[in-house]
Amino acid sequence: MPLQQLVEYFNDRLEQQHNTGYRPFIIENDKVAALFGPMRIGSELIPVRELNHQAQTLGYAAQIRLSTCPALTLQNSELDHLIASQTPHANNTDSIISFDRLTRTVHMLNYLPESHLNGLLFLDVDPRHILGVKTDHGAYFEEIIGRCGLETSNIAISLNINGLYSRFYQSLLKGLSNYQRRGYKIAIKFDYSGLDKSAFELIERSGADFVGLSTQGLEQLRRDTLNDKLLQLIAASHAINSRCYVFNTDSSSAVLWQHAGFDLIQAEAQHSTWHYSDCAA
Repeated sequence: MPLQQLVEYFNDRLEQQHNTGYRPFIIENDKVAALFGPMRIGSELIPVRELNHQAQTLGYAAQIRLSTCPALTLQNSELDHLIASQTPHANNTDSIISFDRLTRTVHMLNYLPESHLNGLLFLDVDPRHILGVKTDHGAYFEEIIGRCGLETSNIAISLNINGLYSRFYQSLLKGLSNYQRRGYKIAIKFDYSGLDKSAFELIERSGADFVGLSTQGLEQLRRDTLNDKLLQLIAASHAINSRCYVFNTDSSSAVLWQHAGFDLIQAEAQHSTWHYSDCAA
């Protein structure tokens, strides 16, 4: 289905669901974006490469790109929807889920030109989304994937884990299991500071297909301490037949991570996941 037709389909769908004139998806310069209040949601696709064969791309990781649009003119129905979503009675969890789904749809549509390579698309999902959806995780997005002509097996649901969620690990594992039953791949990601005992237990229980480590801040660590944790992470990943990868890095460090024992590298030019800029006039 042509991109413009897909965008119109998803706009029609949201307009009917909200019973308003809410039509967030737009196409600019052959790229899809979505309007969410005063923000414009875009995406950047970062290659995920094999460290042993760097010319081989396993897939792409989608990164969100946000632009502020202070001069954006909203239609009355869109303004009503925005005001309603920000009232004290609005359900914050519902807003998180809506934003998460909107973002993933943008990423999916921007990935379609690359999908002919039959690779994977890594999509971040907010842990609060998984905790907020009680059953049938992935069902809503499965319909979107199918409409785009892809399978759930083309998607790796990626979850950033930190200690704030340690007491919710059982609920997160239940949600991830629901995704797995629908055929999605699973990736769980950590910062170095989050690699504690509970994190390694989570890796063991998750059955994840991929385990990621952010490289941010690693240069400040003692080498002996760093090496011990890295070896433990790689061993824990390989024990469940998971592939271990690094992210928030660039391709110039590929040899270093290959020698450390990692399987994949998600290399990007810009290290910041969140990027704010003014919309072009």
